[in-house]
Amino acid sequence: MQQASSARAFTPYQRFLIALLALLQFTVVLDFMVLSPLGDILMKSLRMTPSMFGLVVSSYAFSAGASGILAAGFADRYDRKTLLLFFYAGFILGTLFCGLSTSFEMLLAARIVTGLFGGVIGSISMAIVTDLFELNQRGRVMGFVQMAFAVSQVMGIPISLYFANLWGWHAPFFMIVLLAIGIGAAIWLRMKPVDAHLALQSDDNAFKHLWQALSNRTYQVGYLAIALLSVGGFMLMPFGSAYLINNVKLSQADLPYVFLFSGMTSVVIMPIMGRLSDKVNKFTLFTAGSLLALVTSLIYTQIPPIPLWQVIILNALMFIGIMGRMIPATTMNSSIPDMKDRGAYMSINSSLQQMAGGLGAVVAGLIVTQQSQSSPLEHYDLLGYVVAGISLGCIALMYYVFRMVERRNAAKKAVVEV
Repeated sequence: MQQASSARAFTPYQRFLIALLALLQFTVVLDFMVLSPLGDILMKSLRMTPSMFGLVVSSYAFSAGASGILAAGFADRYDRKTLLLFFYAGFILGTLFCGLSTSFEMLLAARIVTGLFGGVIGSISMAIVTDLFELNQRGRVMGFVQMAFAVSQVMGIPISLYFANLWGWHAPFFMIVLLAIGIGAAIWLRMKPVDAHLALQSDDNAFKHLWQALSNRTYQVGYLAIALLSVGGFMLMPFGSAYLINNVKLSQADLPYVFLFSGMTSVVIMPIMGRLSDKVNKFTLFTAGSLLALVTSLIYTQIPPIPLWQVIILNALMFIGIMGRMIPATTMNSSIPDMKDRGAYMSINSSLQQMAGGLGAVVAGLIVTQQSQSSPLEHYDLLGYVVAGISLGCIALMYYVFRMVERRNAAKKAVVEV
């Protein structure tokens, strides 16, 4: 199996764009991620059961999936900058509504609105990255852009929890809105149009373009691989804070340290994983990360009350595995579609990913039970076994994706040489 060719350096504008997309992803990821550490507070403040909280989490995912499918037919027919600004503006409004919610029903509706817009942003960003960066640069780009996940834990979640302790659970959403307005202004003023794909479009209508992207058998493999990869993360994440507080007996004040140190680990690891993804076999890197995530997930879901430092170490190792598999998986997946279909493919992929994750959150909410709002979660260990089985399936499916991408790249190289 061939290794990637030598990676090219980034231009100043590319570096600016990477930073801008990373900041944008930070706000979108934080908006979703903050629900987990706020989970115990929300469940008690709004008197939600685990199944009701699972519905709040999954509502974002399902609405994001639906909007992505609807937007996929149009995703390649507009300047990607214009699309990005439109959906980001809707995301900001949805997040504002979350902060203004005062009941379970209002929060549920606000999450649906946020998902309708926020769920499409990631696919547009990935289409921009794939359009503007060569394959042997994308691993590093994905590493930095997806580092938003880690930074949200290092800075976003601890700060959000601090604000929540001072002013209530509404405060983190208002903080995200203020930050997102500044980022939206930078996109509008400084980002160049991304419209090279428009010259490749046919006269087919949007729905025909959507159907062609959905029915392409090659693309379907990528859809399935990324969707399956999402299920496990969505199953464990929503009840993480409630599990640590009610089962592992940490305090609400301990949670920022768990997320802080896990995030710091990810900040260090993700750029390394991005560089490795550009230099070594991507499937090997994906497999190593998957196996680490599998083992640590099994341990994490069955731990008794243990000291905070042990929870921090275990959580950090689990996130190293998760990040170690996501970067090579995303990089391989970005190589599947043709440029003329890239926006539609990324949008459909993101939609199915969100819906699969939403299904995982719903299933987790049905598996996990709680006798009272202060009693331990029951059956959380069962989630670990389910996630482990899904991880093994992902390894098998991602190998097929890897071989397919290798064949496509070899065929393109042969055409160029001729």
